Amino acid sequence: MSFYAEATGAAATSLGLGMLSSLDLGREFRRAFAAVRASSDVLRREAFAIRHAVYCDELRYEPPRADGLEHDEFDPRAEHLLLNSVEQRRPIACARLIRASSLAGREPLPLELLCGATLGARWSNLSQSRRVAELSHLAVVREFRRRSGEDARDVSIGDADFGTASRPRFPYIPVGLCLAAVALARRVDVDALAVLAEPQLATHLARLGIALQQIGGPVQHHGTRVPYLMDVDVVAAGLRAYMRPLYEVIEQDLDAPAEC
Repeated sequence: MSFYAEATGAAATSLGLGMLSSLDLGREFRRAFAAVRASSDVLRREAFAIRHAVYCDELRYEPPRADGLEHDEFDPRAEHLLLNSVEQRRPIACARLIRASSLAGREPLPLELLCGATLGARWSNLSQSRRVAELSHLAVVREFRRRSGEDARDVSIGDADFGTASRPRFPYIPVGLCLAAVALARRVDVDALAVLAEPQLATHLARLGIALQQIGGPVQHHGTRVPYLMDVDVVAAGLRAYMRPLYEVIEQDLDAPAEC
């Protein structure tokens, strides 16, 4: 199954959203994917290898490394996620949650370093009063980014990803990574997630009930990106009814013992 997995047996609107209420997204996700909390060194290396393949070898965002692993100074204070392909029995996507707090106290997030000039007082108040983390480094291996033009981007959602009435689809991987991040945040006592995202991605997530609040102005970082904030509990409580089975399956995946 590809990055933009197809769904069958339901009618769709022009964006394909109308078909979702008659689909069991959780069941369809489980047939193809599994969310994994990368809590061991072995699993974290899998995430770093995906990041290297996408960010260093394919997109050239970072220089290649001899060990084939892309990692940085933020990873020691991050929680890591993997998405596995059931059919291929291997990880095909990853993401991380970087905590703002560490043993050394409050430390800046990458988003703060990049967007500091555009972040307003609201972010300052939130970041001081709430347990915050940054969702970043969402990456998907090339063969699961098969839509025309998407091999030159790390992760995205567009109108075509919801298909048509005759061929409805659903973007299980980017949505699955986002929901896994929300579920993991709740388990590690993080109640707000900052994310630097393309505006189109934020728009489509909002249509699925995953609300992102803009907290600053756009910046140029591998294209135009905007800083957003997700209230973890608000997102979990406000999902559309057809999205809840998908979220519950991902929660169950993260609670299962991870191999290695």
